[in-house]
Amino acid sequence: MKSKFKADLSKEKQLTPLLDHYYKKHLKHYRFERVTHLKKQLQGIYLILKDNRSKKQFFMDEKAQLEYINESLPTFAFELFYHKNNAQKQGWLFDATKKTQFYALVTSIYSDVDDVFTSCNITFVNREKLILRLHETGLNQKFLNQLACVHNELHEKLVMKELDSKYEGYLFFSTKNKAEKPINLILKLEYLERIGIAKRLV
Repeated sequence: MKSKFKADLSKEKQLTPLLDHYYKKHLKHYRFERVTHLKKQLQGIYLILKDNRSKKQFFMDEKAQLEYINESLPTFAFELFYHKNNAQKQGWLFDATKKTQFYALVTSIYSDVDDVFTSCNITFVNREKLILRLHETGLNQKFLNQLACVHNELHEKLVMKELDSKYEGYLFFSTKNKAEKPINLILKLEYLERIGIAKRLV
């Protein structure tokens, strides 16, 4: 099993011009700055949005469905855990070292015959509100960690009573087909918008 990390980095660079085009077009009252400093990137800050009116700034991380080019999925995978050097690590959603305030979820990514990205959807998700909502439903970090330990050999979808698997979300364990062996919380984008945690930009 090979890690897809380097391949994803290359695709992310190719995707950046399209994302910047959408930000300039749709974020009327904001300026944005791309972050190139590695230390900040490791803290989950890839983009800084600055409100021209209030002068407030917001730290953003872009998460793109680069494994699903020319497909449109109704869900997004939030990383809870992954493996590195034969040890389970904290995924980016609950990672306390991350200073991310908003996620820009990039979905429905389409490209032409020359592998140039031509369109995509972008949904902004408030990280703090999402984590709070999960806590309210009983899906806090401690509980999810316990689930991961109990089902660490699982390689499939895991339905939980806290979420309606058809309309809200579920867990998915990818322990057999990916080097990082990620455990992801799969959430419906429509559900996130409905409960006021997410907003579609484009």
